[in-house]
Amino acid sequence: MGRQTYLEINQEQFKAFAQLPMGTPVVMLNLLRFKDAVVETGLSGAESYKMYMKQAMPFFAKANAEVLFLGKPQTMLIGPEDEALWDKVLLIKYNTIADFLDMVQAEGYPAHLRKQALSDSRLIQCKS
Repeated sequence: MGRQTYLEINQEQFKAFAQLPMGTPVVMLNLLRFKDAVVETGLSGAESYKMYMKQAMPFFAKANAEVLFLGKPQTMLIGPEDEALWDKVLLIKYNTIADFLDMVQAEGYPAHLRKQALSDSRLIQCKS
């Protein structure tokens, strides 16, 4: 049996998230594992994700979102030695939950490009 992967928003969790106070600041932690190749584009998953980020940047700007960090994990200091590291880690800060929700539900937001590039992901709401 293969390992379960996650590319779609869990609708139950999304509904609960949407019930939080809309004015609350939020940081979204993205853990990303890229496909080796994307059939639709002929590019690698990493290259396709760069296309997603380029097309998503105007939506981030409109939402007043701030990319805090985008990088590649290097060494597992605490955790199982045999577990593969994620390809990229992305932290994005939104001034409010409403800004995030408006962005991901905006017409033209390129969510399909994100999904197309990834073989697995996690999107985790964080707050300080």
